[in-house]
Amino acid sequence: MAARMLIVLITIGSQKIHTRSKLTMQSGIEMSTDEDDGSDQAGDTETFDCDARKAIMEATYRALCAHGAADLSVQDIADKFEKSKSLIFYHYDSKEELLTSFLVYLLDGFEKRVATTDDKEPIEQLDTLIDALLFGPEDHEEFQTAMLELRSKAPYNEAYREQFRTNSEYIHGLFEAVIERGIEREEFADVDPSRIATMLLTTIDGARTRFVVHGDEESLDAAREVIDDQLDRTLFAGIESERLSGTRMP
Repeated sequence: MAARMLIVLITIGSQKIHTRSKLTMQSGIEMSTDEDDGSDQAGDTETFDCDARKAIMEATYRALCAHGAADLSVQDIADKFEKSKSLIFYHYDSKEELLTSFLVYLLDGFEKRVATTDDKEPIEQLDTLIDALLFGPEDHEEFQTAMLELRSKAPYNEAYREQFRTNSEYIHGLFEAVIERGIEREEFADVDPSRIATMLLTTIDGARTRFVVHGDEESLDAAREVIDDQLDRTLFAGIESERLSGTRMP
């Protein structure tokens, strides 16, 4: 389950969420190491805190997929949590803090996922990242819908806005790093990595939004074709290198 959370944020997602990926989310959520309460007390250890955090984050993921973000309550998350609701409040003071931490968790997961692709060729790594962000996990429609609802709150909630900004900057930086590596190895044309990264993120964000709002799943495949066309005109212009198609998520 944790592997499927990436998304994304982008949200970022996405095969089973890389969710994240090494795209930005530099920091993880600091879980308290103080003693736990009541019947849920499992020892005053860092391991327990990590396990508790993971279980709460997975419950949050399931609750978001089932109920969306607009009217999500802590009780909805508790219903997906195998332990008591009191443990959730032991670690988080509010639903806002919990959801903000969830966004960080997605980024952490994506970062770890991306780290496993560091030994790939730049072309293959770029294709993998694009597909991971564009095509979500198996339940990506429900999850992307919840993320869109949460993003709609960002203009009015500074905590959400700041974390979405952090996640986006991380992913942008990840794309830039991969492109710069390809340029250094003369596998990519000498382009502006930042501009290409912005094009990729803008296209992916637009396609995912259209997919959620209009239920138009073909928009994802169309976006991938547009991205490939743009990369052929820019990143691969004059480069005699066989493109890798990447493995798209179902």
